[in-house]
Formats: sequence, C-alpha cells, structure tokens
Amino acid sequence: MSAFPRLLPLHIAPNHPAFAGHFPGHPIVPGVVLLDEAVQALAAAEGLLPVSLQVGVAKFLVPVRPGEPLSLSYKATAPGRYALEVKVGDDMTARVAATATVTLQGAQHEGEA
Repeated sequence: MSAFPRLLPLHIAPNHPAFAGHFPGHPIVPGVVLLDEAVQALAAAEGLLPVSLQVGVAKFLVPVRPGEPLSLSYKATAPGRYALEVKVGDDMTARVAATATVTLQGAQHEGEA
C-alpha cells in the first residue's frame, strides 16, 4: 500500500500569469503556485471549504516547467491535517517535486453550516 493513498492529477496552465516573471526565458512554476494548486485540489477532492491554511514544512525538490504533467498524492495525518507529495513527469519517470504538511484550519465540508 502506498504511503500516500489518494492520488489526483494536477494541472497548471502553461499561460499561468506567474510564468511571466518567474523566470523570463526559462519559466518554472513558483513554489507558492505549486502548493496553492495542490491545496486547492485536496480541498476540492475532500469537499472542504477551508477558512485558513497553515503550512508546516514545505520542500521544493526539483523545478517544474510549464505544461509538465503533475500529480498530487496525499493522506490525512490528523483531523484537518495532511501530508502532500507532488510529482512531476509521467508514471514511468515521475519524480517528487515537492512535499509539504498542511493544516486546513476551520475547514468545513461543503454543505455544512
């Protein structure tokens, strides 16, 4: 069994505005954009509406270029707390691009009051 049992595809549009200044001629996905997309995908998959986000530890291990295939693996480690792993590349060549622990504070499931 995988250490990260939930797997989702991630997509960052090649024309994302962050690429304009990060870095001209050799664009890479900024870490904050990578983490934001991962947290949004996690929240959507879990049906959560977080009020705020706390990032425990985040490590960015390899650069991600526009249009590269991405996937998010995650697992709950406590209520509202998750360990994330973002991989870049296809199934056969995927490398871990980033890892993080996050807490979605005040998160409610969609439809809760």
